Amino acid sequence: MIIAPKTRGFICTTAHPVGCAAHVQEQIDHVKSSPPPAYLPRNVLVIGSSTGYGLASRIVPAFSAQAATLGVFFEKAPTERKTASAGWYNSAAFQSAAVAEGLYARSINGDAFSREIKQRAIGEIKASMGPVDCVVYSLASPRRTDPRSGEVYRSCLKPIGQSYSQKNINTDKALVDEVIIDAASEEEITSTVKVMGGEDWELWIDALMEAGVLADGATSVAYSYIGPQLTWPIYRDGTIGMAKNHLEQSCARIRGKLEPKGGRAFVSVNKAVVTQASSAIPVVPLYISILFKKMKEEGLHEDCIGQIQRMFADHLGDSPPCDKAGRIRIDDLEMREDVQAAVAAAWERITTENLRELSDFEGYQDNFLKLFGFGLQGVDYGAECDPMRSLDLVE
Repeated sequence: MIIAPKTRGFICTTAHPVGCAAHVQEQIDHVKSSPPPAYLPRNVLVIGSSTGYGLASRIVPAFSAQAATLGVFFEKAPTERKTASAGWYNSAAFQSAAVAEGLYARSINGDAFSREIKQRAIGEIKASMGPVDCVVYSLASPRRTDPRSGEVYRSCLKPIGQSYSQKNINTDKALVDEVIIDAASEEEITSTVKVMGGEDWELWIDALMEAGVLADGATSVAYSYIGPQLTWPIYRDGTIGMAKNHLEQSCARIRGKLEPKGGRAFVSVNKAVVTQASSAIPVVPLYISILFKKMKEEGLHEDCIGQIQRMFADHLGDSPPCDKAGRIRIDDLEMREDVQAAVAAAWERITTENLRELSDFEGYQDNFLKLFGFGLQGVDYGAECDPMRSLDLVE
C-alpha cells in the first residue's frame, strides 16, 4: 500500500514503517556521534519506551553504553490493511538496530499499569538480563485501571478553581484563536493524579525490589515539565500539575527506598518538545512553535534525543546537579531569561497573520509528522510499502 499521513488535530491515524525506522536511525546516529556520557548503565528497563522521551531513553544507553534494554509499551500491531502505531514501528526499528550490534533488546507490549505486565518484566529480567541498574519511567496514558481496586481512572487537562482562556492554535488550519477550558471537578483532579502521578512508578519499583531484580546502586528517573507562567493555568497549576506534584512526592518515597542500597531516584524536568502527549495540551503547541524559533536562532534547540543524551552525559554522574527541590533540570536552556523574554514578547503580538513570522510553526508541523514517520529525508513516500513489521516480544 501507499502510506500517507492522515491527521486530525493532535492525532495521526497512520504511521510509515520506513519513515519511523529512518527517524530512529537519526537518533541512533546522534548518540553515536556524541561523546560517551558520564553515566553508563548496563541493564536498563524503560517503562513507556516506544516514542518521545521514552524511546530516546532506550536509544541513549543502548548505543552509547551498549546496555541491555527491556522496553514496556502499549502499541497497536499492524495488519495487512492497516498500519501499526508509530510506537510499534519505532520499537521494531530500535530492536533491529540493537540486535544487529549484538545488544540484548526485547519488548513487552501491554498495560504497564497491570500486575501481569510487571510480573512479565520481572520474569524476563530474571531469565535473560540480570538485575537492572537503571529504571526510566516515561509512561503517558489517558487512562489507568487500578491493579488493586479494578477502578478505571481517566485523566484530563483542565485548570483548577476557575475557567481559563488563552491564545491557542488550530494546527489543522494554522489559525491562532482562543481556547476556553472549564475548571476541573474534584473527581477529575483525583483521577488525573491517579493516572499521571507517581503511584504506578512506585509500584514498579516496589515490585522490582521485592522480586530481587533491582541492582544495588540502581538509578530511577521519571519525567516532568514545568514551563513558563503563561502555560501554568493549564499545566503547572492545573490537573496535570497536581499529578506532577504527586510524581515528585513519589520520587521522595522511592529515593528513601533506594538509598539504603546506594540507589537514587530523580524527577527530570525536561524541555518542551513535540510529542504525541504535548500535542494534545491546549496552548502548548503555540508556545512550542514560538519557543522553537528563538531557541533555533540562538543555537540552543534540542529534541528528545538531544535532551536525554545531555541528561545521561551531564546530570546522572556521581554528583548530579539538581535544583533546590532535588530535580534534574534539562529545561535550563528553555527557561533562560532571554529566551523566555523573547517568547513572552512574541506571544503578546502573535496572530494568524504573523504566525510564520513570529514562530516556527512549520518546524512544529515537521516535528509532528516525523513522530509518525513522515517527512524524513531519503524515504520514498510514493512507493508501495508493506505495513507488516515484527517485534521480538516477551509473551
